[in-house]
Amino acid sequence: MKKKAKRDNDKPFGKLIKIDDFLPSPDKLVLPKEGVKVTMSLSKSSIDFFKEQAKLHHVKYQQMIRQLVDKYASRYTQSQ
Repeated sequence: MKKKAKRDNDKPFGKLIKIDDFLPSPDKLVLPKEGVKVTMSLSKSSIDFFKEQAKLHHVKYQQMIRQLVDKYASRYTQSQ
């Protein structure tokens, strides 16, 4: 009687498909070094939201807000 080979759960099985590379290039991983300090008032609910999300993802809430503003500005700068 032949022994049935055990399946290794760490190895892929079934039909494999190639996916597009979705990782950013190394130059896009570098954070901008130039910064300008600003003072602004935001709603308490917005700050509470970002603090909660930052805690869940183990990042600083200011970095999340900065990234959001940067992406917004980048999106609308490119469309002009």
